[in-house]
Amino acid sequence: MNTLARLRALWAPNGAGAPRGASLLTRLAAWRRKDPEAIERLRRLDVHRRGRITAGQIVDLVEPLPPAPSARLLVYKYEVAGVTYELSQDVSSLPEAASLAPQAVGEAANVKYDPTTPANSIIACEEWCGLRPAKNQKSEIRKQKRPESEP
Repeated sequence: MNTLARLRALWAPNGAGAPRGASLLTRLAAWRRKDPEAIERLRRLDVHRRGRITAGQIVDLVEPLPPAPSARLLVYKYEVAGVTYELSQDVSSLPEAASLAPQAVGEAANVKYDPTTPANSIIACEEWCGLRPAKNQKSEIRKQKRPESEP
């Protein structure tokens, strides 16, 4: 039996192949279904690739109490075309952003947003981070990079 005949049997209106076809479609949909973390990662990377950068400000860091799962929500705001947006992003899966987040509250940051939907934005992703190190961290980084001159 060739492939075309098999497909016709699966989609036969008489009902003989309908249960097999529905089962096949269900299995195909389940195979292609992504978990929420993967969907969020793909969204972040899409905004990173297509997004524009604007200035924003970190408003708050929301951390749950210890028995709860370790999600770190970084609340930030920015303005595009006269409209102010205030959003949050879970940065717990992004090590660089998670380490900078506690010192970033109240500080300026870069925000990437989708030009077609400005409410779709990120403060960090796997390939980019809009958080700026605190001033005392910058001086420590410079000291580490600058070799000590020996007398």
